[in-house]
Amino acid sequence: MACEGDLDLNVLSQFGPLELHDLSSPKEVPDRLSSGTTIAFANKAIVGDAAMEVAKDTLKLIVVCATGTNNIDLEAARKHGIAVCNVVGYSGPSVAQHVFSVLLNLVTQCHRYAAETEAWVASPIFTRLDYPVIELSGKTLGIVGLGEIGRSVARIGEAFGMTVQALQREGSSSESDIPRVPPQKFFETSDVITLHCPLTSENEKMINAESLGWMKPESFLINTGRGGLVDEASLLDALNRREIAGAGLDVLSVEPPPADHPLISVDLPNLLITPHSAWSSREARQRMLDIIIENIRAFLDGDSLNRIV
Repeated sequence: MACEGDLDLNVLSQFGPLELHDLSSPKEVPDRLSSGTTIAFANKAIVGDAAMEVAKDTLKLIVVCATGTNNIDLEAARKHGIAVCNVVGYSGPSVAQHVFSVLLNLVTQCHRYAAETEAWVASPIFTRLDYPVIELSGKTLGIVGLGEIGRSVARIGEAFGMTVQALQREGSSSESDIPRVPPQKFFETSDVITLHCPLTSENEKMINAESLGWMKPESFLINTGRGGLVDEASLLDALNRREIAGAGLDVLSVEPPPADHPLISVDLPNLLITPHSAWSSREARQRMLDIIIENIRAFLDGDSLNRIV
């Protein structure tokens, strides 16, 4: 959550003795919770039933230092009477900025031209026209998930002159200032699709051979949500076949990915991958820390701020 010399996590010691661990493997979590811990902080560390079982007599609250809570066994927390809260609304500007950072590289080829400055020296004309450059103005931006981040992305897209639409899902509200479009039409008519929804059993691998087949050959996919939203084998096949123009991914199904991960071990000019860093601006992490402190104070006061369980 903090880089060296970055954020002062010792501010959390106001709530009692503080132990900080850079990393916690699944095997280490039970021992670290069994030593009288009353409040536990977890980002991606897995806290399951076994860990809660050994800590249930003292552990009162698990603070997830993120929005997603899929690393916490919520049913086990309910069973053991352990409260769980998360952090929402901290990373919106940072993630929205990252979406367009990746997208702009894909449509302007900026990263490729910048890596080949020596080729400009050898150019017979004043410029280089080796790679196609695309304007976003006039294109359609399709957003999956109209939460805070999705709406921030929508505002930026509109500033670029894009038309914005959202995926219509079962149970989603029909009352929206942004048009909601049924799935097949959404994929067929969007020039850029960007994912901003939580991962659930219903939407796992929603980007698959069928939905990729609906997309335009000149369209782009951006994923800063969760890796499990994408069937990675189908995406790799679509990129290789040029069935879509490109993809920018900040998340993968396994993080960190193994060296032989199919999307890591290939060299595709139409694929950009960043290391789950969209959320990581200093400003966003400071907001996260501030909300964590608010969560704890609310819990101690008997309130339910950002409570999941």
